[in-house]
Amino acid sequence: MSFETTGEAAEDEKTAQCQKLLQRCIRATVESADAEDAGDAGESKDETTPCANVQDKRRRITLMNGIAIIVGSIIGSGIFIAPKGVLVNSGSTGTALVIWAVSGIFSGVGALCYAELGTMISRSGGDYAYILTAFGPLPAFLTLWVFSFIIQPASQAVVGLTFATYTLQPIFGDCDVPYTGVRLLAASCICLLAGISCISVKGAMQVQNVFTVAKLAALFIVIALGLTELFQGKTEYLSFDNYAPDEEIGVGTISLALYAGLFSYGGWNYLNFVTDELQNPYRNLPIAISVAMPIVTFFYVLANLSYLAVLSPTEVIASNAVAVSFGMKIYPWLKWVIPIFVSISTFGSLNGIIFTAARIVETGASEGQFPAIGGYLHQKLLTPIPALLWECLLSLILLAFPDVESLINYMSFALWLVVGASVAALLYLRYKQPDLKRPIKVPIVLPIVFLACCIFLVLVPVVTEPRQTGIGAVIVLSGIPVYYLIQKGGSYGPLQNFFSSVTHVIACALNVCLVDTKSPQH
Repeated sequence: MSFETTGEAAEDEKTAQCQKLLQRCIRATVESADAEDAGDAGESKDETTPCANVQDKRRRITLMNGIAIIVGSIIGSGIFIAPKGVLVNSGSTGTALVIWAVSGIFSGVGALCYAELGTMISRSGGDYAYILTAFGPLPAFLTLWVFSFIIQPASQAVVGLTFATYTLQPIFGDCDVPYTGVRLLAASCICLLAGISCISVKGAMQVQNVFTVAKLAALFIVIALGLTELFQGKTEYLSFDNYAPDEEIGVGTISLALYAGLFSYGGWNYLNFVTDELQNPYRNLPIAISVAMPIVTFFYVLANLSYLAVLSPTEVIASNAVAVSFGMKIYPWLKWVIPIFVSISTFGSLNGIIFTAARIVETGASEGQFPAIGGYLHQKLLTPIPALLWECLLSLILLAFPDVESLINYMSFALWLVVGASVAALLYLRYKQPDLKRPIKVPIVLPIVFLACCIFLVLVPVVTEPRQTGIGAVIVLSGIPVYYLIQKGGSYGPLQNFFSSVTHVIACALNVCLVDTKSPQH
């Protein structure tokens, strides 16, 4: 049983009529476009099913777009504001740089594992789709519950607030940025980007491309300034000696440093959320991952090297905005430029999060684990407008809470729990379904080592932040009764009729339709 409108609900005459009308519209749109393409080529139209045509029309994300999604989603505000999480637990600047490099390599290994998963299970939804295939509906629903209701909306809200804060900071100078102004600008930014994603996949990808290039250019300027200082002989802060002899550095502190580093690389799996819309995913998904991860690692390591060529470890740790402190020490006027860099970076990152987050909802709805309207597409634009509006609405609600950032802290362990479950799914399917088509097949040692590290990363916050982790665990487990409520409620006639009526109203208002776009499984 599920949210899907079946049984008595499907007998609702108005809903059925609206559904048939919208499906005819989408078929007509696709067939018309195919006819035009065939006419231009001087060929007859291929005999293909409407659903297959729709799937082909949705594949608008190119290889370059895929690289931009990964790079743009990973590089947000963290590298400009707070790269000190690694340094404070490393003991020395040399060790900190090594950990930044190791974190990038480790994230690259995880991304390669996801390349195998994404080409083996060629569906949008990322972790949700992989866990569903391997472990069934309940673990998959908990993944959907955590991502669509908490992690993604909270991430959008936090990144939006960071964008708004640094956009307004140059205007207000040394004065405090107004609380209400920050919230309003963040809400406007989220609505703008959600609107672009609703209107056009191509438009959203153009935004992603432009702002990814812009943020890399901003980081390049920071790196160029830092390396200039380094080549002039300013290397006194670069050493493997403990910068604070009184602080004891051991396995525990190094583990925390690695945890902070890996968290900064978060977003490397976002392209897997939109596999259904990626052109030639069997080729482009692994290539995009293989290109994007070295780029991010290269820029992250060099940016931190540049900071440490100018700022002492004490200055880095004490700063609330490392890039601003870095700029002011070289050229005071950079105090006004760095916030613009942060705004550019966060705007692009927010666009990537908004675009990909809705695809988890869309896939969950197609499996009956979310109201069916979440899986509907606009009959002409072929964008998941209801799912985008849902994630946008949740983000706007979270903006009303002063301490929305705490939600991210509560759920940090859940992020790695989901990633670990996805890699465990890879290993499980290697054993249970060895004959599945795998265009990419990584050496078995890589997912084994990565899974072991994921388990470690799940346990780190349990030891260091037991209260926050406990709250996060309660939030995750609260999805279990919701799952069984959905199962029982799906067969309850009045509830079916309610969802049928809501679906009817929203579908007609947004001109959306349920279209089967599942990719065939190999």
